[in-house]
Amino acid sequence: MSATIQRHFADLGGVTLNYLAAGQGEPVVLIHGIPQTSYEWRHIIPTLAETYSVIAPDMRGLGDSSRPASGFDKKTIADDIWRLVHDHLRLNNFFLVGHDWGGPTAFSLAAQHPNAVRKLAILDVVIPGDGGDFSQGGRRWHHALFRTADLPEKLFDGREEMLLDWFFENYGHRSDCIPRLDREEYYRTYKKLGTMRCMFEIYRALPQDAADNKAMLEHSGKLKMPVLALGGDKSFGRGMETLESLRRVAVDVRGGIIPDCGHWVTEEQPDFVAAELLKFFAE
Repeated sequence: MSATIQRHFADLGGVTLNYLAAGQGEPVVLIHGIPQTSYEWRHIIPTLAETYSVIAPDMRGLGDSSRPASGFDKKTIADDIWRLVHDHLRLNNFFLVGHDWGGPTAFSLAAQHPNAVRKLAILDVVIPGDGGDFSQGGRRWHHALFRTADLPEKLFDGREEMLLDWFFENYGHRSDCIPRLDREEYYRTYKKLGTMRCMFEIYRALPQDAADNKAMLEHSGKLKMPVLALGGDKSFGRGMETLESLRRVAVDVRGGIIPDCGHWVTEEQPDFVAAELLKFFAE
């Protein structure tokens, strides 16, 4: 029987987070990427919820969470997740998973609260400040555009669907990997007033993210908890870059490739990803 997925809101003071919850057992926290929301975990949550208590929040500014004027560096977003999980839900330790921008957020959370994160999984992203090239020498062209002040807001006002469609159709292994019906849910939230500004601010915080991560690594050293690092092997999937990046910032790292998969790993290969997470958590 599939676990019932319930939706909740947590007022954390300064930001209100929407989050999904399902299952019972040891807690697993899932942090989504861009241009997605907690909805990206819809195929993963039922499998994990058979064994674990799953929490999947929308990051500040995205999904159905509130849209504050500032605070889009990953250290602050990670603190939102910490306050949700630790202060609001009263959980002292948990497994943590992040995809795309959820990965740097998860890394920051693990670096700030290493005793609380039992194991960390990073999906198809690299960590800012790890010594590598986050934007792949400009191949990920949108990084520079989205960090430009004011221009992307003007360019994509009223064209949110066009932008999301381009990414969904080009960054996956197949152009139809995210069906139209599922895209409608992403359109709904990314067309909300202020969401695109918040999304661009997440990219604009990249230099701060890199500086924060370098400072945390210099102060405390590499992450000590076990880490799983997986990257898609097709199209704009990060491939082995994810594993290579995490080995620069963590001590105990394993992982590799998600086969026949681009960047949208939780939607392109949900069974593979869920199985790898379950195996990793149980080790």
